[in-house]
Amino acid sequence: MTATPAPAKKRKPNAKKSCEPQAILRHWQEAVPDDRFAHLVKDATRSLQRSLQMRLAQHSVPFGHWTFLRVLWERDGITQKQLSDEVGVMEPTTLMAVRAMEAKGWVERRQHAENRKNIHIYLTEAGHALKSVLVPLAETVNGLSLAGLRDDEIAVARKVLLNIITHLALDVTRDD
Repeated sequence: MTATPAPAKKRKPNAKKSCEPQAILRHWQEAVPDDRFAHLVKDATRSLQRSLQMRLAQHSVPFGHWTFLRVLWERDGITQKQLSDEVGVMEPTTLMAVRAMEAKGWVERRQHAENRKNIHIYLTEAGHALKSVLVPLAETVNGLSLAGLRDDEIAVARKVLLNIITHLALDVTRDD
């Protein structure tokens, strides 16, 4: 009696991981090349984040922690509230991220004697040391994203994006 071989398991393709960049390219090149500018900026941002996230993961650094570390490398010792405001997230999100980074030994929370209400976030030696490892990863992503562009084209792109940021910031302040 011969045994019937078990059917081979079908592997589900990881469409999100392998096809997403290609799907985005197809969208812009074929499906709707004249889609709204905001969608183009969103897809460019997602592509930049995905590229950096992939590199950060090789060092066991979540992308969310990168955003907090970037702020702390520039303004170490700010309050938890200031950190939330700088990163643009709610305070409970910051608290969870700070606790996770504290567990990894990258930051520590301290209260100052003159104001025990505020909690200040400080980088540890390990947190400071991450800068020399992680910043080059971001620089690599920036370099890849600008490959093939001339300096004058990059200057125009910066001008366009800064114009968008400026005018939308003015719009928000008008509503406030």
